[in-house]
Amino acid sequence: MEVQGKIKLVGETKSYGSNGFQKRELVVTTEEQYPQHLMIEFVQDKTGLLDAFNVGDTVKVGINLRGREWQSPQGETKYFNSIAGWRIEKVGAGAPAAEVPPFDEYDPISNSKDEDHDDLPF
Repeated sequence: MEVQGKIKLVGETKSYGSNGFQKRELVVTTEEQYPQHLMIEFVQDKTGLLDAFNVGDTVKVGINLRGREWQSPQGETKYFNSIAGWRIEKVGAGAPAAEVPPFDEYDPISNSKDEDHDDLPF
Protein backbone atom coordinates (compact mmCIF):
# COMPACT_ATOMS: atom_id res chain seq x y z
CA MET A 1 0.00 0.00 0.00
CA GLU A 2 1.05 3.60 -0.42
CA VAL A 3 0.27 6.91 1.25
CA GLN A 4 0.97 10.26 -0.38
CA GLY A 5 1.07 13.61 1.35
CA LYS A 6 3.16 16.37 2.86
CA ILE A 7 5.55 15.74 5.75
CA LYS A 8 4.34 17.42 8.94
CA LEU A 9 6.89 15.91 11.36
CA VAL A 10 10.07 13.84 11.19
CA GLY A 11 10.85 12.42 14.62
CA GLU A 12 14.21 11.50 16.11
CA THR A 13 15.37 7.89 16.21
CA LYS A 14 14.62 6.37 19.62
CA SER A 15 15.97 3.13 21.11
CA TYR A 16 13.90 0.85 23.34
CA GLY A 17 14.84 -2.03 25.62
CA SER A 18 18.13 -3.80 26.15
CA ASN A 19 18.16 -5.31 22.64
CA GLY A 20 18.49 -1.87 20.97
CA PHE A 21 15.15 -1.84 19.11
CA GLN A 22 14.98 1.44 17.12
CA LYS A 23 11.94 3.38 15.96
CA ARG A 24 11.43 6.69 14.18
CA GLU A 25 8.07 8.35 13.56
CA LEU A 26 6.96 10.30 10.52
CA VAL A 27 3.70 12.26 10.30
CA VAL A 28 2.30 12.75 6.80
CA THR A 29 -0.72 14.95 6.08
CA THR A 30 -2.74 13.67 3.15
CA GLU A 31 -3.86 16.13 0.49
CA GLU A 32 -7.55 15.43 0.06
CA GLN A 33 -10.88 17.06 0.91
CA TYR A 34 -10.55 15.96 4.55
CA PRO A 35 -6.78 15.79 5.20
CA GLN A 36 -5.60 13.08 7.57
CA HIS A 37 -2.52 13.26 9.78
CA LEU A 38 -1.02 9.77 9.64
CA MET A 39 1.74 8.66 11.98
CA ILE A 40 3.97 6.12 10.20
CA GLU A 41 6.60 4.12 12.09
CA PHE A 42 9.98 3.26 10.56
CA VAL A 43 11.86 0.61 12.56
CA GLN A 44 15.36 -0.83 12.82
CA ASP A 45 17.38 -0.32 9.59
CA LYS A 46 14.51 1.66 7.97
CA THR A 47 14.94 4.62 10.38
CA GLY A 48 17.81 5.95 8.25
CA LEU A 49 15.51 6.33 5.23
CA LEU A 50 14.10 9.50 6.79
CA ASP A 51 17.45 11.31 6.95
CA ALA A 52 17.02 12.80 3.46
CA PHE A 53 13.54 14.26 4.12
CA ASN A 54 12.32 17.50 5.68
CA VAL A 55 9.09 19.01 6.94
CA GLY A 56 7.10 20.28 3.95
CA ASP A 57 8.38 17.69 1.44
CA THR A 58 5.67 15.97 -0.58
CA VAL A 59 6.29 12.23 -0.41
CA LYS A 60 4.95 8.83 -1.33
CA VAL A 61 5.42 6.23 1.42
CA GLY A 62 5.23 2.46 1.02
CA ILE A 63 3.41 1.08 4.07
CA ASN A 64 2.15 -2.10 5.70
CA LEU A 65 -0.73 -2.18 8.16
CA ARG A 66 0.05 -4.02 11.39
CA GLY A 67 -2.43 -5.29 13.97
CA ARG A 68 -1.92 -6.84 17.39
CA GLU A 69 -4.12 -8.50 19.94
CA TRP A 70 -3.40 -7.93 23.66
CA GLN A 71 -5.04 -9.45 26.68
CA SER A 72 -4.99 -7.53 29.95
CA PRO A 73 -4.38 -9.23 33.30
CA GLN A 74 -8.13 -8.85 33.91
CA GLY A 75 -8.84 -10.95 30.80
CA GLU A 76 -10.01 -8.07 28.60
CA THR A 77 -8.88 -8.34 24.96
CA LYS A 78 -7.82 -5.18 23.11
CA TYR A 79 -6.61 -4.61 19.57
CA PHE A 80 -3.97 -2.16 18.39
CA ASN A 81 -3.10 -1.03 14.87
CA SER A 82 -0.02 0.66 13.47
CA ILE A 83 1.27 1.81 10.10
CA ALA A 84 4.78 0.56 9.30
CA GLY A 85 6.79 2.39 6.63
CA TRP A 86 9.32 0.55 4.48
CA ARG A 87 9.96 2.93 1.55
CA ILE A 88 9.75 6.69 0.99
CA GLU A 89 10.31 8.89 -2.06
CA LYS A 90 9.81 12.54 -2.95
CA VAL A 91 7.10 13.48 -5.43
CA GLY A 92 6.32 16.71 -7.21
CA ALA A 93 8.72 19.44 -8.30
CA GLY A 94 11.87 17.86 -6.85
CA ALA A 95 11.18 14.39 -8.21
CA PRO A 96 12.41 13.31 -11.62
CA ALA A 97 9.64 13.51 -14.17
CA ALA A 98 8.91 10.74 -16.61
CA GLU A 99 9.99 11.92 -20.04
CA VAL A 100 7.82 11.52 -23.10
CA PRO A 101 9.83 10.85 -26.25
CA PRO A 102 9.68 13.69 -28.77
CA PHE A 103 7.14 13.41 -31.57
CA ASP A 104 8.75 12.62 -34.91
CA GLU A 105 6.70 13.91 -37.85
CA TYR A 106 8.45 11.66 -40.33
CA ASP A 107 7.06 8.16 -40.27
CA PRO A 108 8.86 6.07 -42.91
CA ILE A 109 5.94 3.69 -43.31
CA SER A 110 3.13 6.20 -43.85
CA ASN A 111 5.34 8.62 -45.82
CA SER A 112 6.76 6.07 -48.25
CA LYS A 113 5.68 6.01 -51.88
CA ASP A 114 5.18 2.24 -51.78
CA GLU A 115 1.49 1.45 -51.25
CA ASP A 116 2.10 -2.11 -49.97
CA HIS A 117 2.60 -1.57 -46.21
CA ASP A 118 1.70 -5.10 -45.23
CA ASP A 119 4.95 -6.52 -43.92
CA LEU A 120 3.35 -9.37 -42.00
CA PRO A 121 4.92 -12.76 -42.79
CA PHE A 122 1.60 -14.45 -43.61
